[in-house]
Amino acid sequence: MTFSIHGLPVARGIAIGRAVLMAGRVDVAHYFIEHGQVVAEISRVRDARDAVVEEVQRLQQTIAGMGPKEAPHELSALLDVHLMLLQDKELETGVKHWISDRLYNAEWALTTQLEQLSRQFDEMEDEYLRERKADLEQVVERILRHMKGVSSPVPSRRPAQPRSQDKLLADDSVDVPLVLIAHDLSPADMLQFKQSVFAGFVTDVGGRTSHTAIVARSMDIPAVVGARSASHLVRQDDWVIVDGDEGVMIVDPSPIILAEYGFKQRQAELERGRLARLLHTPAVTLDGQKIELLANIELPEDAPAAVAAGAVGVGLFRSEFLFMNRKGDLPGEDEQYEAYRRAVDGMQGLPVTIRTIDVGADKPLDETERDEAHLNPALGLRAIRWSLADPAMFLTQLRAILRAAAHGKVNLLVPMLAHVSEIRQTLSLLDFARAELDNRGTTYGPVQLGAMIEIPAAALTLRTFLKYFDFLSIGTNDLIQYTLAIDRDDESVAHLYDPLHPAVLQLVANTIAECNAQGKGVSVCGEMAGDTQMTRLLLGLGLRSFSMHPAQVLAVKQEVLRADTSRLRAWASDVLAAEEPVKLLG
Repeated sequence: MTFSIHGLPVARGIAIGRAVLMAGRVDVAHYFIEHGQVVAEISRVRDARDAVVEEVQRLQQTIAGMGPKEAPHELSALLDVHLMLLQDKELETGVKHWISDRLYNAEWALTTQLEQLSRQFDEMEDEYLRERKADLEQVVERILRHMKGVSSPVPSRRPAQPRSQDKLLADDSVDVPLVLIAHDLSPADMLQFKQSVFAGFVTDVGGRTSHTAIVARSMDIPAVVGARSASHLVRQDDWVIVDGDEGVMIVDPSPIILAEYGFKQRQAELERGRLARLLHTPAVTLDGQKIELLANIELPEDAPAAVAAGAVGVGLFRSEFLFMNRKGDLPGEDEQYEAYRRAVDGMQGLPVTIRTIDVGADKPLDETERDEAHLNPALGLRAIRWSLADPAMFLTQLRAILRAAAHGKVNLLVPMLAHVSEIRQTLSLLDFARAELDNRGTTYGPVQLGAMIEIPAAALTLRTFLKYFDFLSIGTNDLIQYTLAIDRDDESVAHLYDPLHPAVLQLVANTIAECNAQGKGVSVCGEMAGDTQMTRLLLGLGLRSFSMHPAQVLAVKQEVLRADTSRLRAWASDVLAAEEPVKLLG
């Protein structure tokens, strides 16, 4: 029976194959030992720990001889973390304590110390550091496996070469692609996983910053994490489809679904191969116009992927993802500063535009907490309204962004402004944040200040905005929603959501034209920027800066390379004047 399991999409692409279930955790016996056994039990743990250290060091030597595609530097860095945890004194002395003082057997002592250290990780403010608890669990798991004489949980079977969908359907032999299903994967497992060339993987646990997600993105392997019960629901050798773009795994797909995804997979691979050739090609139109292609990111760890995709900077860092699903425990200044600094470092000298927190409506702080108090959250306390309603929270974020600006070029972008009073309040708080940093003697850097144009009121008062801001960024998703009075999340009116509505196009065109006339920067950072069907039109309207998901950069670049803006101008004017612009888009 066909069914689907949903998780987090962390690495794009589609994988189709037979499920290989990774062995679960090692069972641990709990019993008390005699005093005379203490030394021997401590030695058992130490010997197993040393064996794992040697194993990790051997893996490091192995990957040192590999190329960046086979073993990216992220994997080496994570192995360093495991080595550091293996040699951690707190782990060692804690285990000795449980064995010597409580007379626990070695395995029980090790898992008890793990639980104690895990609680310390849980209390850390920094999300990235908090997720390192998973690394500690994997280190302990490997020690336990050595103590029990159990080998690596990753199957060593060599997989098949890619095969056509027809052959996959016709041939059920062992020579078919494999998809790994696991509760979690350690960096060492990931290396074996890569050497075995599994087509994709799915894990029960993990977030966007989990090491499995980071390594998967760096290796460009289709992957879904956080699929909760996947390893319990999938049976060994089931046919599965991993859709890394949507964060879905389809189990036991029907022949029709299998064929459909097989077609999508082939098309995507062919297209990616063609587009990859454009990676180092400058984004310049046929008539010599240089176009800026930027990336939208959600977390600092997305920055290397943006660089790898050929983006020349981050046009939109959605800072709200640092605030979400924390049950009200908002990140402090230092935690935010570290996150923004990691994004700046990850872009290797390229600019980073950080949008201040934009929560509310379709983006609640916690998924389990829906806004039941307001009839229409999209028109309520969200984005800059939410920030201005809590000046202390907003000042914390502003200080963190200013501090990160000391490490590279940072732009600060403010969402959903409508009134000049909101603009003045925002600027006043920014000045106050600078004054606070001055009083503390804390270093900070300069920022270019931008505003998002995403509601008609802003698009119709551009001169006011350009008086106060260095650049504007058009958020087309919300601009369409508010211009057409269409709730993006309401399926009953979704068919009326139209990026090509003449009113929407007029607002976009006027914003671009006014910025160009005043010599101010302007970009589009909504879905429209990454839609290749819109690239020629936006170029014809005068847009020279696009910001989109990293996976869309090369496809848009391809359109840019084929475009001649001198010829597109007149055509774009015709589209603007049309009653039904879609008919002219071709």
